[in-house]
Amino acid sequence: MFGRAIFGFLIVILIAAKMVAQRPDLAGSMAIRMPEPFVVDSSTLASPGWVRPISPAIIPGSGQLMASQDRGVVYLAVEAFLVIQLISSSGEGTRERDRYKDLAFTIARAPFAPARRDTTFEYFEQMERFIESGPFDTEPSSSLVPPTDELTYNGSIWRLARETFLADPVDPDTSSTEYQSALAFYRERAIGPNFQWSWRDAGLEQDLYRQSIKRSDDAFRSSTQYLGLLLANHLLSAIDAFVSYRLSENGTTAQLQSSLRRIPGSYGAVEATVGLRFIF
Repeated sequence: MFGRAIFGFLIVILIAAKMVAQRPDLAGSMAIRMPEPFVVDSSTLASPGWVRPISPAIIPGSGQLMASQDRGVVYLAVEAFLVIQLISSSGEGTRERDRYKDLAFTIARAPFAPARRDTTFEYFEQMERFIESGPFDTEPSSSLVPPTDELTYNGSIWRLARETFLADPVDPDTSSTEYQSALAFYRERAIGPNFQWSWRDAGLEQDLYRQSIKRSDDAFRSSTQYLGLLLANHLLSAIDAFVSYRLSENGTTAQLQSSLRRIPGSYGAVEATVGLRFIF
């Protein structure tokens, strides 16, 4: 919702800038002089006047405040709000990530005396879905014999391997090349002895684990959104300051009316209403 408001505001500003730059004939009908199409050269950029339209790219609202435009406070307020939310969301995501990893290590993986090593996020996602990994090999003293319990992760991988490569998944020919291909598929994807897990007799802890993963995902997703909104606020403030600077050179002013509120019941979502009015 906030993104759509920003996009709409950008469209309004860009249309206004194009109108000002490309319609000098409009000036005659309105009895005012509109700016001619312009070309920015190095000597123009060296002018102190260009500090005002450029500075908002670094500090949103600064260019507007230099021009005594009250809407500069809006950009600064939005910037402060988004920075606080970004830091809060990132911190929450990190805390919940550490929490679910601790639960995985101290509860689910503890019976297997594992070394504390990190791995891909997909591994932790599978720990949500399956109560246990299952053994990698049910007969370690002989050739590889994968588990057949399809409620475990390794058992489900072995079923997928059989269904993918074997004409008869129920009673396969273990000497065939297809069976060896299925074993190779299983070896590549199954959970090995160093990363086995089990949530047996720990259903409550697994529920807490799932909740922590969800909260971590939500928080990191929100932090990404807030980062995008921060960049949009910089860009929007810079475009606004640039257009206002060009218009002010010709006696035209622009007024911005906006509001920002948190959406009740949402996870850090905000709603913004933005309006722009040109005064000739």
